[in-house]
Amino acid sequence: MNSVFARTLIVNAVTFSRVPLIAGFCVAAVCGELTRSYASEIAACALMLFAGLSDLYDGMLARKWNVVSNFGKMADPLMDKVFFIVTFPTLLWLVVEQGESVAHGLVLLAFTILWILRDLWVTFMRSVASAYGADVAAMWTGKVRTALSFPAAGLVYVHLAFHRLAAAGVQSGLLCAVYALEGFLMLLNAYSFVVYTKAYAPYLRRALARA
Repeated sequence: MNSVFARTLIVNAVTFSRVPLIAGFCVAAVCGELTRSYASEIAACALMLFAGLSDLYDGMLARKWNVVSNFGKMADPLMDKVFFIVTFPTLLWLVVEQGESVAHGLVLLAFTILWILRDLWVTFMRSVASAYGADVAAMWTGKVRTALSFPAAGLVYVHLAFHRLAAAGVQSGLLCAVYALEGFLMLLNAYSFVVYTKAYAPYLRRALARA
């Protein structure tokens, strides 16, 4: 087998591994909540960790092995969308199931909606730009946003899964950290929306002029 082809297959396998990992996280998180099984909750944490590592290492391997491709540039954000669409609603369900504060439920609901809307808009803009030969690789704001989404989701899940084990002071401190991180990520999400829109707006204007 051609070594370049084999390396490309490995990189793509790492990228697409996020689908079963995130699906497994969802199942383990739900089972852990319904059965109060610490084994399921620990498994959910591990699956979340491995999903985050897959996002980190697929790009690193592609650059190291010089197998960066347009397919990979499009597949990676698609897998990130799978992560967002599965993980954040799962976390929102856990908030509701546990009867946590209405405020946190509303914050997480707004976070999830804004996060997914930004992704849909950027995907549309990148699709338009790609028709004109534009570079559609992720920008630094998108990379930071995605990179932080994994530990952020992990922190929220750890709070929801294990808060009953923590002392009241620890619970309060962790919840404050969760709120702060969610707020920061919503601001980063808005900034990323603006950055991508400004970058691809010329291509959108060209497309509209030809419509």
